[in-house]
Amino acid sequence: MKKQIAAVLENVGRVIIGKEQVEKLVLAALLADGHVLLEDVPGTGKTRLARALAASMGLSFGRIQFTPDMLPADITGLHIYNRQTNAFELKRGPVFTNLLLADEINRATPRTQAGLLECMEERQVTIDGETERLDPPFFVLATENPIETAGTFPLPEAQMDRFLMKLSMGLPDREEEIRILETYRSFDPLADLAPVVTKEEILQMKREAQQVYVHPALEGYLVDLVAATRSSEKTVSGVSPRGTLALMRAAKAWAYMEDRTYVIPDDVKAVLPAVFAHRLALSYGQGRYRECVRLVEEICGSVAVPTEDFSVRGKE
Repeated sequence: MKKQIAAVLENVGRVIIGKEQVEKLVLAALLADGHVLLEDVPGTGKTRLARALAASMGLSFGRIQFTPDMLPADITGLHIYNRQTNAFELKRGPVFTNLLLADEINRATPRTQAGLLECMEERQVTIDGETERLDPPFFVLATENPIETAGTFPLPEAQMDRFLMKLSMGLPDREEEIRILETYRSFDPLADLAPVVTKEEILQMKREAQQVYVHPALEGYLVDLVAATRSSEKTVSGVSPRGTLALMRAAKAWAYMEDRTYVIPDDVKAVLPAVFAHRLALSYGQGRYRECVRLVEEICGSVAVPTEDFSVRGKE
């Protein structure tokens, strides 16, 4: 694993105990220029994970607590009239940051949720007809509570598809919870967390991750996995071409984090459930994320894995 990657994961691990796989997947999503949706019960460390990532990488951090009365302008910002200058001035919203925590995003109305779409997809904000680019890197980590569904607005498929990954931190086991008690017994490690990489290093790692090589045999493997989700009798809607591209980007980022310049099937398998499960619509009901994960794992086991030497480029 690259030295900078290991340093970030070790730093975040001082705050988040026992969730190394989730931390690594979130970092892979950032390097793949994607966004993450975290679905979990309150108190599992979602907010602390976002703050620890931002602090470890020296990124600016913004947080939006979504509520039903929130408007799109509360996210993006708006022009306010200044009587002293006799002109309208832009008051930027919390979206103008590097790492944005969209807390309980499903509590906002669909109109407000849609206010994030342009930001997430285009990395820009349009306010009163004026477009401004967001400062890279721009990474959205959204959360939702799967238990309290009263008064919530489920994310539409169009917005779900814009999240590169959907993850769940899960509750700690007994040993992990004891370690949490020991870690937080006398102080909060988040308060002393210092950056271990710079923003410029993060941007450079993103560029290098994009250059990771994908063998033609691996490209066929990705397409076969996608085709299996579309032809399954258990789904009414499989993974879209956007999902195919998302899987490739995530696999390249994972391979880069493993200090390789090429993708192997294990990289694809490592990110597959997180990338595919939330993009499936089951034929026997909605809101069955766990069952979607199991279906993706079944599909992964049924699709033949190529056995080429992926470190050698084929003829162009």
